[in-house]
Amino acid sequence: MSIPIKSEKEIKKMQEGGKILAEVLETVITEAKPGISTYELDELAEKIIINHGAKPGFKGYQGFPNTLCTAIDKVIVHGIPSKNQILQEGDLFTVDCGVLYKGFYTDAARSKGIGKISKEKERLLKTANIALEKATNLAKPGTHINEIGKIIQTTVEEEGFHIIKDLTGHGVGRNLHEDPTILNFWEGNPGPILKEGMTIAIEPIFSAGTSEMKTANDGWTLVTDDNSSAIQVENTVLITQNGPEVLTKT
Repeated sequence: MSIPIKSEKEIKKMQEGGKILAEVLETVITEAKPGISTYELDELAEKIIINHGAKPGFKGYQGFPNTLCTAIDKVIVHGIPSKNQILQEGDLFTVDCGVLYKGFYTDAARSKGIGKISKEKERLLKTANIALEKATNLAKPGTHINEIGKIIQTTVEEEGFHIIKDLTGHGVGRNLHEDPTILNFWEGNPGPILKEGMTIAIEPIFSAGTSEMKTANDGWTLVTDDNSSAIQVENTVLITQNGPEVLTKT
């Protein structure tokens, strides 16, 4: 496995792109309220990206039709925004987005409860953010990559939730998906060692009731096989000699 190391010039471009993406996600999450459609949020995100001289990282990628991936409750990832998909009180909402800026990608996701949500959804949110924080803290030179998956799995399973093992984090930079694969669980192999200048997308993905998923009729949307709620959070992280630098931090 050859894991790309970014130069200072390349890192600067990713830092700039990460700031754009962070602004997009912050704006979308703020506007995500009962009554708004995911299509409207998608249009808003694309407008911000283009106004910054960047391009949507997901739109057209392997044929994906939109700027955002949107997920509500049982949807895990890759949901397609729609005028008919209206956010409602009690929804657990996730937005995933990529930005392509000066030839480099950044990738991140945020989740939010719409209005008052159930205790279970509150626990999903809290656990996801704790898992992402713990995993990010490990992202420094000398860490074996699969240690990240181990801490995510431990954090998630301690709360009785289930890792969706078929979905992973990844390297990111010149391509939206690069080496290494960042598992969300421990497979018994420590994996390659992180080095200064690597850029990775860490993204815990799990559900309340199952580790299995199925594909919806649109060919894109992945949902839990038992209709339980799922969640994803994500940041693009730069490995530095001083530890992790979150490029998509608001």
